[in-house]
Amino acid sequence: MANIFHSIFRAFSPSLWGRGGAARSDRAGVGPRIGFGYDVHRLVEGRPLWLGGILIPHTHGLLGHSDADVLIHAICDALLGAANLRDIGFQFPDTDEAYRGIDSKILLRRTADLLHRRGYRVGNIDATVCAEHPKLNPHIEEMKAVLAPLMDITTDDVSLKATTTERLGFTGREEGISAYAVALIEKTE
Repeated sequence: MANIFHSIFRAFSPSLWGRGGAARSDRAGVGPRIGFGYDVHRLVEGRPLWLGGILIPHTHGLLGHSDADVLIHAICDALLGAANLRDIGFQFPDTDEAYRGIDSKILLRRTADLLHRRGYRVGNIDATVCAEHPKLNPHIEEMKAVLAPLMDITTDDVSLKATTTERLGFTGREEGISAYAVALIEKTE
């Protein structure tokens, strides 16, 4: 039975597979690449709430080594993953005091620079922030206007959404905020 599925798969994907059934090495780094990112931070009193590179009025902020901008961190992870550059913790470790309290917009710009040095450009970003409060929809356009130039793309290339978890889980209990992001990158050469 496994041979039947293997044969069907090979028949419908001849450009990806050679005669021996192994992935073709001549495709390495060619075409668009997709990455996925996820981040979560705890909400605490006494910290500002930074999301999408802007300060959001709220009674609580996110706890983290940097400014804890969960949306930017998820976007960085998606971009780094697409370029096979691991993740934000590897590139900008929280054990390095140079990153204590750093503005996450700097991390996003450095991430875009890492991609450029590897011969990639950002195609587009699609991200979702999960939070019960504050309501984020009024801030989406400002976030897009801040984030797009950091990645050398237009606001039309940045899709941001906000949702709740219908009061379920740690987000629903307002213990934290999470974000998910997908990034498309393309070779520039």
